[in-house]
Order: sequence, then C-alpha cells, then structure tokens
Amino acid sequence: MKPPWQNSLLGFDLQELTAIVEEMGEPSFRGQQLFEAIYRQRIESVEEVSTLSRELRRGLDRQGYSVGSPDIQRKFTSSDGTIRYLISFADGQTVETVWMPEGDGGEAGDGTESDLPTEFSTRPWHRATICVSSQIGCAVDCQFCLTALLGMKRNLSAGEIVGQVCAVLNDQRVFPPEDRTNLVFMGMGEPFLNYDNFIKAVRLLVKGVGIPESRMTVSTAGIVPRIYDLGAEHIRPKLAISLNAANDELRDLLMPINRKWNIAKLITAARDFPLRSREKLTFEYVLLDGVNDAPEHASQTAELMRGLRAKVNLIALNPGPGIDFRTPSDAQVLRFQEILTRAGVPAFVRRPRGRDIFAACGQLKQTIEIPENLSSVH
Repeated sequence: MKPPWQNSLLGFDLQELTAIVEEMGEPSFRGQQLFEAIYRQRIESVEEVSTLSRELRRGLDRQGYSVGSPDIQRKFTSSDGTIRYLISFADGQTVETVWMPEGDGGEAGDGTESDLPTEFSTRPWHRATICVSSQIGCAVDCQFCLTALLGMKRNLSAGEIVGQVCAVLNDQRVFPPEDRTNLVFMGMGEPFLNYDNFIKAVRLLVKGVGIPESRMTVSTAGIVPRIYDLGAEHIRPKLAISLNAANDELRDLLMPINRKWNIAKLITAARDFPLRSREKLTFEYVLLDGVNDAPEHASQTAELMRGLRAKVNLIALNPGPGIDFRTPSDAQVLRFQEILTRAGVPAFVRRPRGRDIFAACGQLKQTIEIPENLSSVH
C-alpha cells in the first residue's frame, strides 16, 4: 500500500515535477510552472494552476496526483498573540505548528524579543516565527518535554514539513514571506532522526517558498553524526543544540540520548561545525528548579562554551501535566544568566510564547483541553 503522501505533489522538487510532466508528453518548462505554483504561489489544488493547460491538469488528476496540502484542524490563540495549529494529514495523523507574531526576535532562533515600534503592533505579520514539527511524536525521550509522552508515531515526509509552513502562511495571508518570516525546526520530533526529509524540506522552502536559509534554525538534542552531515550541506539552517546540563551524569538523566553521544562528543562536533560569516551556534538550556539551575551548573556551562563562537538561550521550564519538574523563579534564571555573561558567554533569556495554550517550548502534545491556570500545573 502506498503511503498517503506518495501522490502528493507537495514535497516533490523541480527535477521530480519535471519528470512527471515529461512522462505525460509535456515540455520540461511545465515542471517549472508547476513548481512555482505549488511553492511560490502556494496553491492548494491542481485546478488552480492557471499556467497549465486544462488537459494537463485533468491528466494529473486522472493519475491520482494532488497538491496534498494539509488541513488546519484546530487553532488555539494565546493572550500574547501566539497561535498553536493542530494540522492533519492524509492518514488522519496530526502535528502541531506554532505561529509567533513578531517572532522571538530579529534573528531566527536567537531567543530575544522583537524591538519593533509600537505602530506595528496591529500588524502581527510584520515579523513572525513559525515553529515547525518534523515527526509525529518523538523518540528522544527528554524528561522535561511533553512531546516525549506521545512516544514516536512516524516521520513526516518532506511535503508534510513544507505543508505546515504553507498552511500557516496561507492562513495568516503572508505574501511574500521572504523578509518577515523566520522558521525554527523546534516543534514536535527530532529533525535529525528524520534527516533526509528534513533537509529536502529545507531546500524546498528556500528554492520554492522563498524563505532564506539565514532565517531558519534547526534544533537537535545531540545526534552527533547528523551535526557533521548538516555542516556539509550547501543549503542549511543555522544550528541550535539542546544542552540542558553541563555534566554527563545529569544529562544522562534528563536526556537519555546523552548515553549514546555524550557531552564530549557533542562539544567536539560543535567545535568542528563550519560556521559562516557572523554566524554563531546556539545552545539551548531548559532550567529546572533545583535540578540544573545551580551556580555550579552555570559555571560548568560557561567552561563548555570556552573557545566556541556560541550563545546560550536560557528557557525556564514550561510546565505541563505529566512533567515532574518545576519552573525556577525569575531570580534563579537571572542568576544563571549573570554567571554566563560574566564569563564572557552571550546569554539570553527566552520569554515564553503561548504558554497559556500549550504552545511554548516543550509543550507540544496535541493538547485540546487547556487548564484555566496553567502556571499551577507541575
């Protein structure tokens, strides 16, 4: 039985689309027209491709081809303007994608807040970040993440990854997306455990949809071989590494993936990563009250960063049911940041976006019922 996305044109690159139309007896430039319509124009049905002849459109339909756009099943809107989308695919499975108006800052994934003037406050699309999922569920099993409670269901195809972005951009009526949309591959799943589909999606988003790679960031829990693979890519996002502990004993407990690729291997891969001009690595550190937020943990983290062109994003735990950790106080977070800063490590505190609708970092679990007072959930 064919996977439900096999006849979905969304996810095919230019060469593949050209081969399809040529097999139907059409000239190769029809492939370019189809590519432009699917990705740049973000059409949702073959019938909408006005540059193609009616005969070709009917031929594609007869052969079972469709664009294969995903459906927006539900939307949850936060008090801060963040929107959590529940997006469904052809097989009925769903993932979550998050729209953060005015983003997490001017640089994709830098974890700072936007400094836009107040007159843009009624134009949430002036700058935004889309948080994209790469898998349905996750197998990495980070102990502080709600997505881990789902387990691993399946990988997303390249088309399903791109389709999330197209669906959200269409819903937000963003045309064109180039200079005002950041992408962070930090949603459900570990992108590097679905590497081929993830990197194909990146190429399609750059060459097709038109979002520059400089406005993309991918986060990994530490799949070391794939860090080297990413560094060798001609087109690639910036890299963020989820650290969350500065010694192996603690990281083993919080992130079981550390038992396969420990901190020494991870930092070696980070040092070997080929950074472009003005580019920095990002290390993400989720702070858990009384677990990994002590001054000695900050000092250990600063020592790991020594000699790296890197910055650290500090994230106070976003709570949720089934997570047996507490959120540290603001004072604890600022103390941790101060120790890093004094050691010469650029450190930023990421303010939560969409925490009240389970849209913040580590909260994506297809939650339908939202507690009235989420801050009390530990």
